[in-house]
Amino acid sequence: MERVLDNVLLSILFAVLGFVLLFVGYRVFDALTPTDLSKRVFEEGNMAAAVLAGAFVIGLAIVVGAAIS
Repeated sequence: MERVLDNVLLSILFAVLGFVLLFVGYRVFDALTPTDLSKRVFEEGNMAAAVLAGAFVIGLAIVVGAAIS
């Protein structure tokens, strides 16, 4: 039972770590783009900016997931 609890805690830790890395990576990407990407996506509803941000997050998630595992 102790091993199961350890595995659950490690899974939660790695999930939080992955989320934090994705969030920081997105913020760095947003800072490096010439315009405010969050404003374009959420306030203006720019679909092209949303696709760009989504593609970046998916690519970053693959890298973070591979690095954690």
